[in-house]
Amino acid sequence: MSSDHSHLWPGVPLALGSAVLFGASTPLSKLLLGTIDPWLLAGMLYLGAGIGLAIVHRARALVGLDGVEAPLARADIPWLIAVILFGGVLGPLLLMFGLSQTTAASGSLLLNLEGLATMAIAWLVFRENVDRRLLLGAAAILCGAILLSWNGAGLSLDRGSLLIAGACLAWGIDNNLTRKLSSADPVQIAMIKGLAAGATNLALALSLGASLPSLGLTAAAALVGFLGVGISLVFFMLGLRNLGTARTGAYFSLAPFIGALLSIALFRDAITLQFLSAGLLMAFGLWLHLAERHDHEHSHEALEHEHAHIHDEHHIHSHDGPVTEPHSHWHRHEPMRHKHPHYPDLHHRHSHG
Repeated sequence: MSSDHSHLWPGVPLALGSAVLFGASTPLSKLLLGTIDPWLLAGMLYLGAGIGLAIVHRARALVGLDGVEAPLARADIPWLIAVILFGGVLGPLLLMFGLSQTTAASGSLLLNLEGLATMAIAWLVFRENVDRRLLLGAAAILCGAILLSWNGAGLSLDRGSLLIAGACLAWGIDNNLTRKLSSADPVQIAMIKGLAAGATNLALALSLGASLPSLGLTAAAALVGFLGVGISLVFFMLGLRNLGTARTGAYFSLAPFIGALLSIALFRDAITLQFLSAGLLMAFGLWLHLAERHDHEHSHEALEHEHAHIHDEHHIHSHDGPVTEPHSHWHRHEPMRHKHPHYPDLHHRHSHG
C-alpha cells in the first residue's frame, strides 16, 4: 500500500477489533453470571477460547494453511510459560480474590490500571518509543474509561484494591511479554494459553464447590470465550506485531466503552451525560493515535528470523519456485537505511535519541 495511511494497516484495525470483541464479552458474561459461579465462568471462558482455537488450528492444517504462520520455537517456551502464568493464572486469581474483598465500584475503576501498566512497562522497561501525542491520547482514553466506570462512590484503597492492582500489573506484564512471541503463530499461542489457563481455573473452581451449569449455558460461555478471549487475543497479538505494545494497549483500552455501548443495547440502560463525556474523551484519544505519523530516517541492521510476511520493501528475497503470500519461513534482512512512516513493529524496534 502506498497511501499516507498505509502504516495504520493492518495493526490499527486488528487492535480495535481486539478491543471490540473483548469489550462485547463483558455484558455477555454479565448475562451468564446470574447462573454460573464467577470463578467457574472465568475458567469456562478461557477453556472455550482454547478449544475453539484448537478447532481453528486443526482446520487450517486440513485446508493447507498451516504454513502461513511461524510455529513456536524452543526459545519461545519460557516466554509462553511466563505469559500463561501472569496473564492466564495469576491475573484472574488476583482479580477474583480482590473483587471478593472490595466494592464493585472500586474494582471497576482499578481495572483501568491495566492499560497504564502496559504502557508504563513498555516505555520504562522495554524502552519502546512513546511520544507526547501518544501519551496524551492514551491519557484521554484512560480518563474516558475512568469516567465511564465512576459511580460517585469514590475509591476504596483496601486489601482487595491492592489485589486488583496486582492483577492489572500481572496483565501489564503479560501484554509486554506476549510481544516477545508476536512473530510466532498467534492462534497456536492463544490456544495453549486458553487451554492451560482455562483448565487451571476450572479445576480450582470445581475444587471449591462450584457446579457445572447446563449444556446450553456451557456452550454459550464457550462461544463468548472463543470470541471475546480467544479471537480477541489473536487480534491483540497481531496488533502487537504491527504496532508494538504501548499503542496496541492504548487501543485496547477502548474495550470498556464498547462494553458499555453494548450494555445500553442489551439492558436498555440510559445514555447519560457521563457516558457521552467518556465517549468524547476516548474519541479524542483515538483521533490523536490515528493522526500519529512517526516518520524519520532509520537504519535496519542485519537480522534473521521467521514470521508470516509478504514481499514488501522489508522482505526482498528470492524463492526456489512459486510461493503464495503471506507465507512463513526463516529469512535474512540485509542492512538498509530509509525513511517512511512506521510503528515499533517487528522490524522497527530501534532506539531514538
